[in-house]
Amino acid sequence: MQAIVIGSGIGGLTTALALEQRGIGVTLYESVREIRPLGVGINLLPHSVRELTELGLQPQLAASGIGTAELVYYNKHGQQIWQEARGLAAGYLWPQYSIHRGELQMILYHAAIARLGAANIHLGHHLARAEQRGNRVLAHFTDASGAALPVAEADLLIAADGIHSAARRQFYPDEGPPRFSGRLLWRAVTQTAPFLGGRTMIMAGYQDRKFVCYPISREAAEQGRSLINWIAELRVEGDTPARSDWNKRVDKAVFAPQFADWRFDWLDVPALIAGAGAVYEFPMVDRDPLPRWSHGRITLLGDAAHPMYPIGSNGASQAILDARAIADCLAAGDDVERALEAYEAQRLPATAKIVMLNRQNGPEQVMQLAEERAPQGFGHIHDVIPAAELERITGAYKVVAGFDKERLNAGNRQTP
Repeated sequence: MQAIVIGSGIGGLTTALALEQRGIGVTLYESVREIRPLGVGINLLPHSVRELTELGLQPQLAASGIGTAELVYYNKHGQQIWQEARGLAAGYLWPQYSIHRGELQMILYHAAIARLGAANIHLGHHLARAEQRGNRVLAHFTDASGAALPVAEADLLIAADGIHSAARRQFYPDEGPPRFSGRLLWRAVTQTAPFLGGRTMIMAGYQDRKFVCYPISREAAEQGRSLINWIAELRVEGDTPARSDWNKRVDKAVFAPQFADWRFDWLDVPALIAGAGAVYEFPMVDRDPLPRWSHGRITLLGDAAHPMYPIGSNGASQAILDARAIADCLAAGDDVERALEAYEAQRLPATAKIVMLNRQNGPEQVMQLAEERAPQGFGHIHDVIPAAELERITGAYKVVAGFDKERLNAGNRQTP
């Protein structure tokens, strides 16, 4: 069996490695002409770390990222709403890692070169269209100038080409742009002294004004410092920003005044913002769940299939779970179309639930509830939100997203 994978992001590279591990031939195609460690921080939850561990990559993750020990939610006054252990500290059999996205991509990319062979990785190839002829798939490519490149042929094609997927657009030409939440994100990294022990992820504020940060570099930690990934989030007016404005560099003055008084005993948010170099702006967007991903021998994966709000630290992790699922389904038999249908049946309903729950703020609902019930702060959080309600919200999200500790540790890969 031979597969074409489109896209060398987290989902595409992990898929290529998972297929190769199961003896399936892979050729990878990517639009950019050079893979560079771009981006800021992301989180890998224990269920995705399990899959990367089975691909033999945990030593590289541990050498680069931070093994996250706890997650804490605060209100805009810096008062604690919820705290929970994470990863190994919570009793999972696998860690949770906070890591620079570019570092993770390079770990996967170097593994792909070593295992697939450089000759099977083609950069500078933009997917123009894919077509099925009988039991074969043909992929048509162009270069950066729009000139046609040689056609590739295989038994199936997996499009992991992101939220602006060419393959998705081919099957759903009238879908339009991504759905804008009305919120903008400003993302950057700052090197500073560690906070809260150096292995904590925090979220402070509420739906329309939020600040998230966590350390992402083991190298910095070994020097007694923290390389902090942070995200400032605000509600704005207007429609979905033009694609050309995504990931643009902006002046801190655009958003920093909204966080000017967020100086807490355990973190100085204005100082963290001031200490960053380049700050990049992103719209918070997703897309509606699709009725189907698979069309004959062509299917979607990762953000091409189920882009979701960056709530609950799930985007990269769900793409990694997709990779394992599709590789297992294809390895189970020779009927490609039936395998892709099985992959879709397993992953589409699970990810659709997460997309919709993230629109309701996922586990971050507890922050919104604290703002709505006690905007001026509280004496004790349980006077505002009962302990049982906090536990229900945060626990239910783990089940939906597939990292409920008991199920995961027991070896269950299915979400209900």
